[in-house]
Amino acid sequence: MGKIAFIFSGQGAQYTGMGESLASVSDCAKNIFKLADNIRPNTSEQCFNGTKEELSLTINTQPCVFSVDLAAACALEEAGIKPDAVAGFSLGEVAALTYAGGFTYENGFKFVCKRAELMNQAALEKECFMAAVLKAQPEKLEEICKEFDNVYPVNYNCPGQVAVAGDKAEQDKFMERIKQEGYKGVLLAVSGGFHSPFMKKAADNLKNTIDDMGIQELNIPVYSNRTAQPYTNESGAELLYTQVCSPVLWEQTIRNMIEDGFDCFIEVGPGKTLTGFTKKIDSSVKSFHVEDEETLKSTVSSLI
Repeated sequence: MGKIAFIFSGQGAQYTGMGESLASVSDCAKNIFKLADNIRPNTSEQCFNGTKEELSLTINTQPCVFSVDLAAACALEEAGIKPDAVAGFSLGEVAALTYAGGFTYENGFKFVCKRAELMNQAALEKECFMAAVLKAQPEKLEEICKEFDNVYPVNYNCPGQVAVAGDKAEQDKFMERIKQEGYKGVLLAVSGGFHSPFMKKAADNLKNTIDDMGIQELNIPVYSNRTAQPYTNESGAELLYTQVCSPVLWEQTIRNMIEDGFDCFIEVGPGKTLTGFTKKIDSSVKSFHVEDEETLKSTVSSLI
């Protein structure tokens, strides 16, 4: 087998009960939730028992998913499986950086809470929509977006799937336009126009938070959403704060990691969205996901 990568789940994968069984079987995972609760009381309660509506609020989603992401990664390491590099989708990139040593766990959690606050504020200032466009060629979709004043391609997920963010006032015309091209648009249940220019104010304010905390030298490579290449010491801070208003180059990230010798991808955190993307990008690589006791045991037994 080649190299192992942990890929950290992003916002949108949350669900009631996430992380609870991990905390019951892994001391390391349990400690992640304890740390989160010490900084932000009731974080574990929201993960384990929060309603769908409560967990869908950005201000709650990001700290909760971050906690489950880290808990899953730590439980895997505790079981004897360590990655050679990591990557994370959007919010998941913060968890990936934290796991790789860029932040202490405490500072990583504090940073993600601030990120959630600032992105939520930006979302409240402008009503936006996000949609996954299926069957589209990226270059053609980029041309279509340019026909509109404020619609942008933002998440390049996998072959045939690109997400866009736009001004709510242009939603209906955009959805009709892609239908004319034979594409399928699926509106996403999110509260803002993430990874687009609508998040520029949040990015600018996040810079101050990173400047105060600093990013430490990484223990293992972390592949960036913005560049699809590993972080460098010189570019780390800028890549992280501008990430919130820049497209996520996920498909290219996975392709670059495969090119660099990775042939086993383990999604850590709630859901298996990234596992699905990986299989569509290259079905020949091994794909696993760890989000609870069952998937932890299954993945460990497959690899050890």
